[in-house]
Amino acid sequence: MDLRAPSPHRLINGRCVRPLASAAMDVEIAIRTRRTHKAYASKPVARETLSELLDLARWAPNHNLTNPWRFRVVGPKALERLKLAAGPEAATKLDRAPSLVVCSAALSGDELTDEEDLHATANAAYIVLLAAHSRGLVGYWRTPGVLRTPEGQRAVGLEPNERFVGLLYLGHPVQEQSPPERAPAADVITFLD
Repeated sequence: MDLRAPSPHRLINGRCVRPLASAAMDVEIAIRTRRTHKAYASKPVARETLSELLDLARWAPNHNLTNPWRFRVVGPKALERLKLAAGPEAATKLDRAPSLVVCSAALSGDELTDEEDLHATANAAYIVLLAAHSRGLVGYWRTPGVLRTPEGQRAVGLEPNERFVGLLYLGHPVQEQSPPERAPAADVITFLD
C-alpha cells in the first residue's frame, strides 16, 4: 500500500471525515437501521460522547439561525426531582436508560419563528438519535407528560420561554430490535403537477 497516495478522507476539527459520496450511503443505512429501544445496559453514555452527540445536533436546519435547541443531560439529582414530579407509576419509566437528555426549544414569542424553531429542535433531537446509532448506541424519544407540567419543567430547569420537545433515552443495547412495519411510500407520497 502506498502511504503517500492521497486519502479519500479529510480532517475536520481533528476528526477523520469520509467524502460526501460515501457518507450518503452511510446516512441511508443509519436511517433505515435505527430502532427505538426500551431496554439498556446499565453503563451510562460517556460524558465526552454525549458532548459529541449534542455538538452534532447544532447542525440541524434552522431558519434565521436562531439556535433554539436546548439540551439538558439529566444527572442523578435532577432525575430524582423528575421522578418525584412524575409520581411513582410514571417514575419507573424514567429508570429505563442510564442516560437521559431533555430537549427543548427556546421560543421568541413570534408565532411563525416559534413554529420553525420547534421543527428545527425536533430535527436536532433526531440528529442526536442518528449520531448515537452511528456510534453503536441505542435510543428512545419519549414525550412523558411530566415534562409538560410546571413541576416536571422545574425539576429539569426549563425556562418559561422554553417548550419541551422530547426526552431522549440513550445507552448501550442489550438486544436487537426488529424493523417496525411502515406504510408503503406510495401511501404517503404525492407528486403534484
